[in-house]
Amino acid sequence: MARVTLRGVPVNTIGALPEVGTTAPDFRLTKNDLNDVGLEDFSGKVKILNIVPSLDTGVCAASARAFNKAAALLGDVVILTVSRDLPFAQKRFCEAEGIDAVVTLSELRSRNFGKDYGVEIIDGPMAGLLSRAVVVLNTENEVVYTQQVPEIGQEPDYEKALAAAKAAL
Repeated sequence: MARVTLRGVPVNTIGALPEVGTTAPDFRLTKNDLNDVGLEDFSGKVKILNIVPSLDTGVCAASARAFNKAAALLGDVVILTVSRDLPFAQKRFCEAEGIDAVVTLSELRSRNFGKDYGVEIIDGPMAGLLSRAVVVLNTENEVVYTQQVPEIGQEPDYEKALAAAKAAL
């Protein structure tokens, strides 16, 4: 279990992020076109998993915009923003914000991602949502970088995540 804070108040996640050097758990998540995907759908690519509580919050929106902007500089890297938002809401957000280089993924049909990646919040006012975290996977789905953001209202360390992705190319 990881302990993070929400406006300084401790909250807990169901587990811990996958360890660097391990193979990432596979997943079935839903894209905003309602098709389900897993890691095999992004094979051969370095993957940045930008995990957020909800794109309806300012910090989550900021991280999606920041990674979208960085995507043009990354080459063969796919950025996957994962939340429990419905695919319809994710699509509206992307259209309104001009987000076109990030793939949004929802736990619409399967709630295993939050458990398998240790990011499901289990107590406090955001219980049931995902904590803010970043996981970078190489082309073989090996975990090469993780960050469990300690304060939910804080943005992730983009520079470290992007550097890990570039190093994994």
